[in-house]
Amino acid sequence: MPLRKKNVTRLDSNYMQQYDAYIERQKRKKKRLKRRLILFAIVVAIVFGSLATYHLNQRALYEEKEEQYEQLQNEMTALEKNEQNLKEEIKLLNDEEYVLDIARTNYFFSEEGELIFKIPEEEPSY
Repeated sequence: MPLRKKNVTRLDSNYMQQYDAYIERQKRKKKRLKRRLILFAIVVAIVFGSLATYHLNQRALYEEKEEQYEQLQNEMTALEKNEQNLKEEIKLLNDEEYVLDIARTNYFFSEEGELIFKIPEEEPSY
């Protein structure tokens, strides 16, 4: 069936003018509400984006600091071992017999009546 056009005449009464003004106000309210919601959504998106960026930057910084901490811990452990070795060496160097033994082996000092033979450390090629 074809649609029929409604031939309704609009009355220009006081009530109709008030109703038109009311409808116009409602349209403006909806328009303002949409604008406020869009503005609020944009602000929330910006805040959320900046917080996410900040969080990712902090996470990367934390990982970097954690790696640096582990590296420094390993370095500290190595230095503590070195310190322990040096303390042991100091104790040994305070012992006169140890110093004489080092002098004999490294600098070929000998006791009286003792002969020192230097043996090559490399094996001969024959």
